[in-house]
Amino acid sequence: MLRNVITLCLIMSLMACQNNTMNKKAADQVTVEDAQAFLDKVEQTYLDEWEYASRVAWVQANFITEDTVWLGAKSIEKTGALSVKFANEAKQFDDLELSDDMRRRMNIIKGSLTLAAPDDVDKNAELAQIMANLEAMYGAGKYCVEDKCQSLGQLSQTIAQSRDHETLLEAWQGWRTVSPAMRDKYQRMVELANEGAQALGYQDTGAMWRAGYDMPASEFPQELDRLWTQVKPLYDSLQCHVRTKLTDHYGEEIMGDDGMIPAHLMGNMWAQDWTGVYDLVKPEDAGSTIDVTALLAENDYDAKKMTKTAEGFFTSLGLPPLPETFWSRSLFTKPQDRDVVCHASAWNIDNVDDIRMKMCIKEDYEDFVTIHHELGHNFYQRAYNDKSILYRTGANDGFHEAIGDTVALSITPSYFKEIGLIDEVPASSNDLGMLMKKALEKIAFVPFGLLVDQWRWKVFNGEISPEEYNAGWWALRNKYQGIKAPVARTEADFDPGAKYHIPGNTPYTRYFLAHILQFQFHRELCETAGFEGDLHRCSIYNNQAAGEKLIEVLEMGAEKPWQDAMEVIANSREMDATAVVDYFAPLKSWLDEQNQGRECGW
Repeated sequence: MLRNVITLCLIMSLMACQNNTMNKKAADQVTVEDAQAFLDKVEQTYLDEWEYASRVAWVQANFITEDTVWLGAKSIEKTGALSVKFANEAKQFDDLELSDDMRRRMNIIKGSLTLAAPDDVDKNAELAQIMANLEAMYGAGKYCVEDKCQSLGQLSQTIAQSRDHETLLEAWQGWRTVSPAMRDKYQRMVELANEGAQALGYQDTGAMWRAGYDMPASEFPQELDRLWTQVKPLYDSLQCHVRTKLTDHYGEEIMGDDGMIPAHLMGNMWAQDWTGVYDLVKPEDAGSTIDVTALLAENDYDAKKMTKTAEGFFTSLGLPPLPETFWSRSLFTKPQDRDVVCHASAWNIDNVDDIRMKMCIKEDYEDFVTIHHELGHNFYQRAYNDKSILYRTGANDGFHEAIGDTVALSITPSYFKEIGLIDEVPASSNDLGMLMKKALEKIAFVPFGLLVDQWRWKVFNGEISPEEYNAGWWALRNKYQGIKAPVARTEADFDPGAKYHIPGNTPYTRYFLAHILQFQFHRELCETAGFEGDLHRCSIYNNQAAGEKLIEVLEMGAEKPWQDAMEVIANSREMDATAVVDYFAPLKSWLDEQNQGRECGW
């Protein structure tokens, strides 16, 4: 399942700065000394003001009230205007010959915004209010029938546990009653954000997002297509097998005959993670997999013990323990007395050592893995805290997502034995079942991770008009996932808004990249660790050689292009999805055997 975080690009756009401007000069008058003075001013401002903006965002996410939404909007309004001001001021140095380091920092100032506010006081205030309202609408959203209301967590539990078609359909539709009210606000937000992006010299907001990957923005979509092409045959085989098994269970009347799968049947509210249907699609001779949830209960694991165990993975690689403030200031369980954004996230409050996790932890296997992922962000944040403030982020946003997931790939039976959850590592006869469960989590996600920003990019550039928001969303889900809406949807609906990252304005391509990079990183770290055998059995837990290579990349932050960081960790300057294929090779062979004679495709 996708692990969601408060993203570094969003944090960069939230950083407040002092409301004073440098005296602008004509482009032919500015000097390298002017450029250095500007960089010094920006960096010091970010260092001085980061903490206040971060604390406001933390309070709003943890205490959702009208007052905190107001405070959040005011903070976004101020920081949005000042971040845009700095980005605009940086343009005066575009034609100046600068060192690689200075030019890189200038580009980060111009490209670190998630949404660029227009250079207009009223419009900036309007955009900030919309952004705060959208996130609050999602966080406080509930499905109510008469006096009985259900939260996203409760509805998601129904989706994960029920096998009754009507019950699943009600939960699926129920959550999507939260999002139609977002539609007009979202449309206006797109208009305002595009105006801001265009003022910075970008065609639209999507083009601004694509410009942040150390390569020509026009080439970036082709790079994504190349990576997807490498994984697609595996996904197609998995989709065919899963659809066949679900048809056996639910019948063609519910499934239809178009080769696609109704979205409410996959055990996940967004059909981005299919592990909920494992028992219906698993290999018959797979044997039993390790019931980690039961083992956690047997060994008295609560939220903090789960987090302490995950911390131990990182310290086993040579990283220092988390600071005491992490334990006293993080949110580990859902409060019963208020609304919070339960979305699992990693926070860097002061950009030095006040790092936190915000998560409503359940004592189960899924959240055990999620905690490892979130701590990957926290340890990354701490490792680069001596760099320029402008470099205190990942080599690219996919790196930041991939680090925790790379560690999570080492949550193998041998790891469970090392931490005392099991006594013996099961025989390899169980591997097919394990690989199937992992594929339902990882491979099922890949096309979803690609299409979310495909939709937004088309919305930003006008290819999908406001009158086609919902139709455009489902066209992409049909195309990439072979997933369809279980009932007719119209433009009175706004199904994209039922996914946090749309109202939360978090770019999503990072998650697609992370699902490629984590396997590439895993393969190379396992080789460094001296592991021999099937890739899916490798764990780098307690391996210092692998830890040293990982730490070197973490400490780089964004100081160098991501290709340089890739060369350190993967001995290559290119992203490569062949490691995904290598990891799941035994499962792919099995799926192809099962699919012989079936009608695959959609």
